[in-house]
Amino acid sequence: MANEVVPVSIKGVEPTSSGCAVFLGNDAKVFVIYVDHAIGGVLQLSLKGVRRERPLTHELIGSILLGLGASLDHVVINDVNEGTFFARLLLRMENELGRKIIELDARPSDSMVLALQGKRPILVARKVFDAVEDASEVLERVLKRRAQLEAEEENEDDEGPEIDEPGDEGEGEGSEDDDSK
Repeated sequence: MANEVVPVSIKGVEPTSSGCAVFLGNDAKVFVIYVDHAIGGVLQLSLKGVRRERPLTHELIGSILLGLGASLDHVVINDVNEGTFFARLLLRMENELGRKIIELDARPSDSMVLALQGKRPILVARKVFDAVEDASEVLERVLKRRAQLEAEEENEDDEGPEIDEPGDEGEGEGSEDDDSK
């Protein structure tokens, strides 16, 4: 079937030197889409369910859709060309006149944020899923390294700060080795 899609989820968002790596996939395969730092941060907030005091652009878009009686049905990452991914937003609108589906071109990064915020599915066209390199091992290494770093930080926090206490070296005031007497 030409329109076959594969459901995926965001497995992780990791900072890189030039932005963020978004790991998408399922049990069979994980792949990476690179996004800028700002979108990476918004994705991380959305994954954690954090809401800002004032709406960010993606939250504003969701509110506009709601106000117009439309909703995001799902997102499809439908193409990849020389490392650049393309996506489509599928919007649903129903009213007394009937039902309408609207398909819009969008960046995958924006699409993923909207899908997360609306708790809607992220799908990948089978041709894209089959074409991308499997990054499952890379994600596993990154997550393992992060866990190690977090454990080290936790151990440092548990030990508390080091306090220099006067010892028996004779350097403290009034020690036997004090020549100033």
